[in-house]
Amino acid sequence: MVRAAGDEVRLAIITGTAVNHARWRPLTADEEAAAVAELASVADGRADLLAQAAGLALGFHAGTLDEPRQRQAAVLLVKAGADVALIPAWEAEGRRRARGA
Repeated sequence: MVRAAGDEVRLAIITGTAVNHARWRPLTADEEAAAVAELASVADGRADLLAQAAGLALGFHAGTLDEPRQRQAAVLLVKAGADVALIPAWEAEGRRRARGA
C-alpha cells in the first residue's frame, strides 16, 4: 500500500492520543467519550490508520506489562471508527516488530 508522507505523522498523533487517554483503570463514561471524540477528530476519517494503531498496539505489547493499557487504547481506537477487518494483520505485524526489537 502506498501512503502519503503525512500518514506516518497522522499515525503517530493517533497512537499518542490513544495512549495518552488510556489508563490503568477503567475510564469513566466522560473520559471515554472525550477520548473517542478526540481520536475521531485527529483521525479525520482514516479508519485504516485507527486500525493500524490498534493492531500494532495489541501485537507489539502482547504479553508485556503494558498490555492492559494498550488494550484499552485499542478499544478506544475501535470505538473511534477503526476498520476492525484490518486489525488482525496489523496485530501480526506488531508481534513481528516486537520479536525484532
